[in-house]
Amino acid sequence: MIIQNNIPLKNKSWFETGGKAHYFAEPISIEDYISALNFAREKKCEIFTLGSGANILVSDAGFNGLVIKPANKNCEIIFSDNENNVLVRADAGAEIQDLINFCLENNLIGLEEFSGIPGSIGGAVFINIHYFNFLLSQFLVSARVIDKSTCKIEEVSAEWFDFGYDKSKLHNGNQILFDAIFKVKKVDNIKSSFAKGRSVEIIRHRENRYPIERTCGSFFQNFSPEEIPFEINGKKQIHVAYYLDKLGIKGELRVGGAVVSRKHANMIENDGSATSNDIAALARKMQELLKEKFDIIPKPECRLIGFDEYPLISRL
Repeated sequence: MIIQNNIPLKNKSWFETGGKAHYFAEPISIEDYISALNFAREKKCEIFTLGSGANILVSDAGFNGLVIKPANKNCEIIFSDNENNVLVRADAGAEIQDLINFCLENNLIGLEEFSGIPGSIGGAVFINIHYFNFLLSQFLVSARVIDKSTCKIEEVSAEWFDFGYDKSKLHNGNQILFDAIFKVKKVDNIKSSFAKGRSVEIIRHRENRYPIERTCGSFFQNFSPEEIPFEINGKKQIHVAYYLDKLGIKGELRVGGAVVSRKHANMIENDGSATSNDIAALARKMQELLKEKFDIIPKPECRLIGFDEYPLISRL
């Protein structure tokens, strides 16, 4: 396992900002992962597992530890039964769209609901990606994880992950996903063609509705009903973009090279000149405006990596 030094993370993040990783590894085999974890233990340094960089903001100072970017990327069918139920295994480093395409090429449907969402399998499971009424946890059957402290690999069930909205047990930081198994459905050519068309349409819809470059997607999580102390037209509005829209900040509010997207009020874009500090300062300004007008403070869906001090308003 080759451990690299001072590797830029700017080109490994969708925001295209941030500093360098002190140490950097791209493991493929289980032995590679164990070697990297042992290295981190010897150096007594922190570990950050990097997927496609689609949901992170890396500090301008970088990450003073070991960044592990999974490079195992295989997808394979491992089981099918007489009722056309199929199990597909995907490695942590594979892109979620690569898994979707692999399934559709083999007349397997279900996962196309997540078409166009950027990210690796590891990142998708970590955050339990969602789109409308679909959650990735609805398809996950089991997985293999590697314990960071013991280097032992364990096969775990879907229940082990304790999935929630933008949440999984992997947030504890004690394990790294190695691969995951998903349950999909085998269909005939006509139904498969319909699913392929649906995948294309979902991607087209996402690209028209959301920015697709130099952004992390939704920066803030939606609220739970318990977090909203008032009702609008007899109903609690949980979508943070609703409140951000009311501020009139789309395409207008900016800090340095960071600007609120014209397409979506809960998305921040880098105009090409932004620093991570610009983006964090803009996100904090958005929190302050929501606090001032509605007395609510959203928490980030975007993960903040390498910051010595938390740059946003904390709700703790």
